[in-house]
Amino acid sequence: MSLVEAIILGAVEGVTEFLPVSSTGHLTILEKLFGHTIDDPDITAFTVIIQSGAVLATILFLRKDIARVVPAFFKGLFNASHREHTDFKFGLAVLLGSIPIVIAALLFKDAIEGTLRSLWFVAGALILWSGVMAFADHAATQVRHQDDVTWKDTLIIGTVQCMALIPGISRSGATMSAGLLRDLDRVTVTKLSFFLSIPALTGASVLQGVSEADRISAGVGWTNTIVATVVSFVVAYASVTWLLKFVSKHSYSIFIFYRVALGSLLLLLLATDTISAK
Repeated sequence: MSLVEAIILGAVEGVTEFLPVSSTGHLTILEKLFGHTIDDPDITAFTVIIQSGAVLATILFLRKDIARVVPAFFKGLFNASHREHTDFKFGLAVLLGSIPIVIAALLFKDAIEGTLRSLWFVAGALILWSGVMAFADHAATQVRHQDDVTWKDTLIIGTVQCMALIPGISRSGATMSAGLLRDLDRVTVTKLSFFLSIPALTGASVLQGVSEADRISAGVGWTNTIVATVVSFVVAYASVTWLLKFVSKHSYSIFIFYRVALGSLLLLLLATDTISAK
């Protein structure tokens, strides 16, 4: 992998991580176009690790919320009188909502890093999940807000988030769709998606960095990985800021149309053997 490729991949990760268009799907397509074997261990590890840049951008963006929720959560753990506080309930809800994807990622690790990396799966997921997003966007009442979020909401949303382990579905697209179907408003489900990304992506990045360190050194290279992560951080911060402003005034229609168009183009390229699936 060249340094230019690493910079491009980092920028794409930063732009797409929090948009409901699948960052992993985009990275997988680009990695294939750059000539890499997309299910090689160093490539799959690189794809996961550079997400940590987007996580850091999220933490920076949500720093005021985190500085309020985290202390309230720990106060509630040790003092029953604090457990009715909204911030404690929200922190507990985020923690519970993060558990399903951890279990699913460990159980299906081999399939996630192998079989599901096929571009046929990416194309199919881009198109099929667009239907789910369209239904959720249309059916949403948006009558509930951040103070109304419960552990039941996040457990359901967190379970649906597991679907994003299939490249092309999109972690944010899965969580946002599930949140809308729980009648939460778009800004709330978008922020909740940001919160749920922190434990999920941090854990995955650390695990891949530790377990695949030698393969990254021998393959993609740590310099490229670090550069891509830094680029991801810078671009993701701008992306997060823009997305919250956008969803406060618009539906997800533009993302749905884009997903269908990209998925259809990818299917055409695969069907005509312009590119191979792996």
